[in-house]
Amino acid sequence: MCEQHRTEFAREPFTADRRGPAGPSKPAEARRAVERVVTERCRATDASCDPDALSDALLVASELTSNAILHGGGVTDFHVDVVGPGVRVSVSDRCDQLPVVSEPVDPHGRRRVGGHGWPIVCRLARDVRVTDLPSGGKCITAVVPLS
Repeated sequence: MCEQHRTEFAREPFTADRRGPAGPSKPAEARRAVERVVTERCRATDASCDPDALSDALLVASELTSNAILHGGGVTDFHVDVVGPGVRVSVSDRCDQLPVVSEPVDPHGRRRVGGHGWPIVCRLARDVRVTDLPSGGKCITAVVPLS
């Protein structure tokens, strides 16, 4: 998992406030949700939004959603909110398996396609948590700094 970041695997349920039934079915929908929440926060506080920080948050949301769709049996819940100086993105899926980093080459020395999403999340987020859900599956929460 994210070796240089605080990553936890917990057995207790994720307790954050949730919005919506299941969440985005496409990464683009996750990006729009993050952009809306961050833009509303910047307007409400008259703070300028760092475009690079917003881009990082959009990329993390996109990667978490893509991974849930490709490897986790689909998005079962999605939540985004601004917490202090960062944006928190939580994506739940149906799979109990923890994210892994794939080797860049296969046993025959050929470069693999893909496998970059989890390292991107680990690099851009300051706090990443993986929580086992009582109904099965997991919730991955990442906090991306906005400044």
